[in-house]
Amino acid sequence: MACSLLIVDACAHASSLPPIKPVAHVDLPRFMGTWYVIATIPTRFEKNAYNAVETYKLQPDGSVYTAFRFHNGSYDSAVKAIHSTGFVKAGSGNAVWGVQVFWPIKAQYIVAYLKDDYSQTIVARDARDYTWIMARTPTIPQTDYDALMIRVRQLGYSLGDVRKVPQQWPEADK
Repeated sequence: MACSLLIVDACAHASSLPPIKPVAHVDLPRFMGTWYVIATIPTRFEKNAYNAVETYKLQPDGSVYTAFRFHNGSYDSAVKAIHSTGFVKAGSGNAVWGVQVFWPIKAQYIVAYLKDDYSQTIVARDARDYTWIMARTPTIPQTDYDALMIRVRQLGYSLGDVRKVPQQWPEADK
């Protein structure tokens, strides 16, 4: 029963918050490529992810092919992969997508923060159920991490739900 109350409370909190404001514009070709997941409020698929990486590839039709790969449970476990397609919402400055892992459902994907040099980003959802802090490198300075966590909190997320994703890469694999 307490768990149900927590879920209701979390949903009520998220619904009382304003919609997340996306960044003004995302240069899609520049956004494409490899992003290391630095921290996340994870989906059920990535709760125990190690070396989590999201890779985007712009398709000729304007959609975005997405490959998410990670080790489940430890650095030594087999690599798992989830493939999806992002559909950029017209008029959103390329900052709001519908991401489809399973047809016909499209999950909301909002680029809520993007560093000017495209080296760090925060992807969020109005429901405040999931978020991803990603970078072009497997690790970032602690000061950057702390600043990104402040942004996540300002978006209306509970920082207690955020999991820092273990990243440990041999130099040749980066």
